[in-house]
Amino acid sequence: MSESRALLRRIRAWLVFFIVCLVLSGVTAFPLVTELHLMQDALNGWASPLADAFPGLQEWIERVRTGLDTADERFPFLLYGTDWLAFAHLVIAVAFYGPYRDPVRNIWVIEFGMIACAGIIPLALICGPIRGIPFWWSVIDMSFGVFGIIPLLVVHRMIKRLEALTAPVLSARTLPV
Repeated sequence: MSESRALLRRIRAWLVFFIVCLVLSGVTAFPLVTELHLMQDALNGWASPLADAFPGLQEWIERVRTGLDTADERFPFLLYGTDWLAFAHLVIAVAFYGPYRDPVRNIWVIEFGMIACAGIIPLALICGPIRGIPFWWSVIDMSFGVFGIIPLLVVHRMIKRLEALTAPVLSARTLPV
């Protein structure tokens, strides 16, 4: 029984890590205009070696900042879409509380998350060029799916082990006497 408890603790630790990453990803989508100003200031200041090494980065950040400034000033309702993006991250993070509470019963949430992570790849490859996103930025976007699926794969494997450890106990309880 202690092996299953240790496994449950590890599953929960990975899920907390994943939930925190989702929340941080969501919360940072709210102040995009401010973040882009800070990013451009950094690339012009202390992070200038990075800007020198990747000149396209400086140009892209400036273009995005200009677009966001224009939207914020003239069409602020467009930024409402990023508020919904942030909210969606927060809602998805809440969904992972189910596997935290009962991983075996709610493994489907982990599988849903893995499908969503995999879906980032075609989304970036299809919508990126349509929206004029540089390919290297689409690669950064795709990395969220790649890095996001890693903890979910680990958790999925651990849940399957937990299920195998607890299945005999469950079936023994349900057998008629």
